[in-house]
Amino acid sequence: MQLNLTKPICFFDLETTGINITKDRIVEISILKVYPSGKEESKTWLVNPEMPIPKEVTEIHGISDADVADKPTFKELAKEIYNLIKDSDLGGFNSNRFDIPLLAEEMLRAEVDFDMKNCLSIDIQTIFHKMEQRTLSAAYKFYCDKNLDGAHSAEADTNATYEVLKAQIAKYEDLENDTKFLAEFSSRKKFADFAGFITYNKEGIECFSFGKHKGKLVTDVLEKEPGYFGWLLNADFPLYTKKVLTAIKLKSFNNKLG
Repeated sequence: MQLNLTKPICFFDLETTGINITKDRIVEISILKVYPSGKEESKTWLVNPEMPIPKEVTEIHGISDADVADKPTFKELAKEIYNLIKDSDLGGFNSNRFDIPLLAEEMLRAEVDFDMKNCLSIDIQTIFHKMEQRTLSAAYKFYCDKNLDGAHSAEADTNATYEVLKAQIAKYEDLENDTKFLAEFSSRKKFADFAGFITYNKEGIECFSFGKHKGKLVTDVLEKEPGYFGWLLNADFPLYTKKVLTAIKLKSFNNKLG
């Protein structure tokens, strides 16, 4: 089966130093770019995270400090990776909650203005959990009747994710072979940022989803409590969350001037 695409889609997977989006770093990234014509392009990079890889993490994905010691840093690779994905939608396994937020952090640290406004994201794990409630290895066996050799290798997981999505579309009549539909189906609660600190109310206006201002409009809080914005920018929040907050503040300021 061939995906019904109106633009390219990049399936990708990250291996990292851990699961903290703001502090951990990428040690391997694999991207499988699928074009509307069906053409496929695949690239995999080992990345020097510029920090130690914990032993317990190496035991999971098999990548050690020695493996990445002479590899380029993400900052050195960022423009090449961005040029590969910038015209594409994104697909992954648990990508909406982990891989995309962490990739965004790495891009912003590398001073690449990564944004998802014109990009759809399909989370194959969410589709799987809504339908079957299992892991990637089980999904691969269930949908493709294959064993996932090399699990926790970014390239193996990326290719398996792509195959699972095609098998899901073929299996379920309710799933449309359309990236917009799949992105909406695989999304959870909609957030303005990746990490979920800023959500939308019923009117589609940004609100805080945490702390003493939970449920309040971001614009109202920033106007009534200007120091809160400065605190947020200096606190340990993801860079993408800070980028979104800054954009909301600037938009509000420009609206007042207008």
